[in-house]
Amino acid sequence: MPRYKLTVEYDGTSYCGWQRQANGWSVQEAIETALHKLSGETVTLFGAGRTDAGVHASGQVAHADLTRAYPTDTVRDALNAHLREERIAILTAEVAPDGFDARFSATQRHYLYRILNRRPPAALLAGRVWWAWKHLDERAMHEAAQRLVGTHDFNTFRSAHCQAKNPVRTLERLDVTREGEEVHIRASAQSFLHNQIRSFAGTLKLVGEGRWSAEDVASALAARDRTRCGPVAPPDGLYLTGVDYGTGRKRTLPETWPPRSAE
Repeated sequence: MPRYKLTVEYDGTSYCGWQRQANGWSVQEAIETALHKLSGETVTLFGAGRTDAGVHASGQVAHADLTRAYPTDTVRDALNAHLREERIAILTAEVAPDGFDARFSATQRHYLYRILNRRPPAALLAGRVWWAWKHLDERAMHEAAQRLVGTHDFNTFRSAHCQAKNPVRTLERLDVTREGEEVHIRASAQSFLHNQIRSFAGTLKLVGEGRWSAEDVASALAARDRTRCGPVAPPDGLYLTGVDYGTGRKRTLPETWPPRSAE
């Protein structure tokens, strides 16, 4: 039974999120419906990241098992034909290597958060950026962001409804740059907590406005208290831009925090 690896792009504005849900139309369900039309099978699709309602992707990765082997170009083109009325595109379809799992084989996930920083509101970019009319100091935001890089208990920066048992994550990158009228926040880690990046974005916006300092961000992190977080940014500006799959040994989170010494 061949396993296919799909790279997916979507505008999440009109979906209830990646994951199939009873209360709305999801990206997962739309692609599973297209897979059924292609193969006649009831197929379960597994994604690398379960993005929330309104969150977008330019490099989501998913896998699905089909009974029949198809040329990869056929899988890509047939799925796109069945998805023509959706805001979803299959960028590539590949035969996955043995043991590949879109979620559990991932060694790094990359996200981008876009803030439109100008006086006039968004028109063409409505639903795809967070509009901030007050000028943001991206250099101060970047400096503060570096206080969050590394291995930490990120309890402050996760949703109260986050189901992860362990709030410890290793944040490899959190960079803030300006691209014309937009401020971009780029984050990379093996995994993230629920609403972690949107919590970062809302907190760093306070720094950009001069309302918080880098020390305030460090203090909020150290508090490990959700009430110390800045506002959670809206989903509009968040994009899953890519997922890495390495051949080396995957990192695992420590069972306790602080972690035990190496034996």
